[in-house]
Amino acid sequence: QVQLVESGGGWVQAGGSLRLSCAASGNTLSIKVMRWHRQAPGKQREPVASANDDGSTDYADSVKGRFTISRDNAKNAVYLQMNSLKPEDTAVYYCNAQTRLFRKDYWGQGTQVTVSS
Repeated sequence: QVQLVESGGGWVQAGGSLRLSCAASGNTLSIKVMRWHRQAPGKQREPVASANDDGSTDYADSVKGRFTISRDNAKNAVYLQMNSLKPEDTAVYYCNAQTRLFRKDYWGQGTQVTVSS
């Protein structure tokens, strides 16, 4: 089992920045990929960024150049630095961990990010 707890959401004006954190506990050695997803009102949850255990990262086109994902394996944490925020970035952001074996997914409870114009 893996437990994930997000923090760092809040309200910010367009053009501002926020940094999200996700702390993992439990069987953290089983984690291969850590991702951030988001879900806006009335929309499906979508992937935002991912960080693999080999150090590789990937981003949704909508956030490339503005968001940066980083992973600290020693602290069992993943972060999402969000710059140049836009109102369309408003959503609940979820941390996700996927295991090496069986590719099982674990989710955090989510943290709200609101960007005002």
